[in-house]
Amino acid sequence: MKGFIQWFKSSTKMKRWIFLILIGIMLACYGIANILVLKEMTFKELAKIIVTFVIGFVSIIIGLIFINKRTLEVLVEATDERMNNKKNVNIKSLIFDKKVYNQGPNIVVIGGGSGLNTVLTGLKKYTDNLTAIVAVSDYGEAQTESRRELKTMPIDDIKDSMISLAEKEEQIKKLFNYKFTSGRLTNLSFADIFFTAMEQVNNSFPDSIIKSNEVLGIIGKVIPVTLDEMNIVAELANGYIVTEKSKIPQMVYEKVTKINRIYLNPTNCRPTPGVLDIIKNADCIIIGPGSLYTNVIPNLLVNGVAKAIKESTALKVYISNIMTEPGQTDEYGVSDHLNAILEHCGKGIVDYCIYDTGEIIPEFIKRYNLEGQDLVIPDIDKVKGITYLQRNLSMISDGHIRHDPELVAESIIQLICDDLKYQDKQNDPQYLMLSNKLREDKRVNKIKRKTRKQGKRSKNVKIKPKRSSKFIDKYQDRITSIQESDEMIKLKEQRNFEDT
Repeated sequence: MKGFIQWFKSSTKMKRWIFLILIGIMLACYGIANILVLKEMTFKELAKIIVTFVIGFVSIIIGLIFINKRTLEVLVEATDERMNNKKNVNIKSLIFDKKVYNQGPNIVVIGGGSGLNTVLTGLKKYTDNLTAIVAVSDYGEAQTESRRELKTMPIDDIKDSMISLAEKEEQIKKLFNYKFTSGRLTNLSFADIFFTAMEQVNNSFPDSIIKSNEVLGIIGKVIPVTLDEMNIVAELANGYIVTEKSKIPQMVYEKVTKINRIYLNPTNCRPTPGVLDIIKNADCIIIGPGSLYTNVIPNLLVNGVAKAIKESTALKVYISNIMTEPGQTDEYGVSDHLNAILEHCGKGIVDYCIYDTGEIIPEFIKRYNLEGQDLVIPDIDKVKGITYLQRNLSMISDGHIRHDPELVAESIIQLICDDLKYQDKQNDPQYLMLSNKLREDKRVNKIKRKTRKQGKRSKNVKIKPKRSSKFIDKYQDRITSIQESDEMIKLKEQRNFEDT
């Protein structure tokens, strides 16, 4: 009985169609009753009866059609775990969602670090055909106690990518990052224990990663770019060689120089079996965002990877960083990032470059300036042969400038839709489903961001004025940011004074 009553809640949008059907039945019955009661009728009365009956009959048909459509939507919605906020979503194309995921575009994302995971988090809402190709390397850094004890390979990037692709992302994150605090397992990481067990059960590391994709029930899959030991070597402009990732920024500052190039040691790292085929069969290949010299380019230097990307017919997209990175990309613009990739891998590896509009509250940029970082300048005229797309990609998260997963995914899916449209595939099922879902997601995300912004604004206002000020309503985020920035500057000046 309780389940039956739920069909009449306002969120199900059923009552309106039931009401329309009832009205239709009443009108149809009224028309039939008049025919039976009247002994004689004029043309006017006959026309009135016919119109009444037709309106009633049409109302019944419309009500039945929409109540069945809404029933399908509610049933799919109830079983669709990707709908995070079902109560506030008006789903126009929900009945297509299951197909969108299974028949969605085949997208390959290459990189590492938080940038890669941001892209994966956004794209998993649009397709199941999603592959993350990541590096398995610690770049010469010291091993953790857990790795030393279990003798495991560096799987941090693989672990983080699997977390990003998981349906229960927060729960998997807590589980993988958990370290035991008592007994014989003290200081051992659950992720290291899990992958060690999977490797021993499957008798090989590659199979353990592939099987882990299935065991964890993640959306898409994660594959290491190579199984060979891969260490990064950076050659600075002054000829100095740095063999450890963690020391690159420090050496750049100490030598007052820049990175000239990077290469892998050994130089003949072989790609993991299947990686080149995955790249070859992709509909879209995403490179970045992420640390240019330690997360993005190293994956492209593995033997055959860059060549496979160039030969692929897929859309090749580079997502530019929003901020520069100290010791790696100081004073770099968009063109410098692209030139670094082209110099290491050659032309033809990037078709499109998506970069941020740069419309960020200046006070947040000021905070980054204090740490030696700045906005990546959109000097797009310096590199030819690439199509540039300026999009709103940024968000402020915990006081930091980050790529917004939803905005990044929308930009990529829109590019895929535009390409299908360019190929005159407007009637292609993939285009219709992606386009409908993208349009609805944009509308929903716009409402979410607006609601989030209003909630943040009301939270930041400590003393509510008796009379609302338009200036405060419009610039409250900026006012708060200025105040926090000034406090940080004062705190830094005080520390410098204490140090001297």
